[in-house]
Amino acid sequence: MNPGPTADGRSTAPANARTTAVHEAVRATLNAMREQLRALESPLGLYTAIAALPERQFDVIILQYVLGYPAQRVASIMGIHASTVRAHRRQARKRIATKLGLDLGDDEEKE
Repeated sequence: MNPGPTADGRSTAPANARTTAVHEAVRATLNAMREQLRALESPLGLYTAIAALPERQFDVIILQYVLGYPAQRVASIMGIHASTVRAHRRQARKRIATKLGLDLGDDEEKE
């Protein structure tokens, strides 16, 4: 049992408990954003295509394109490598393009 913060305001909870709490808060926020996107209408169907992505791909798209975080920060938030973030982003973009009937060609983004 943790009595509370130290005199300088630091948490006395174990680091893994704080990390878990942060991940749970991020997960809840991203789930709420998914529901909001499902409810929105767009002429192209972009919001529905994004909302239909698998969890990790959805998280990467929201964290990078909506919130503007670079791949390294997204990796830190999600607890994965930046290369995995790029792979999820690439797959998400392919899924969205397919759903919208678009051809990306060799249009992979550069960091």
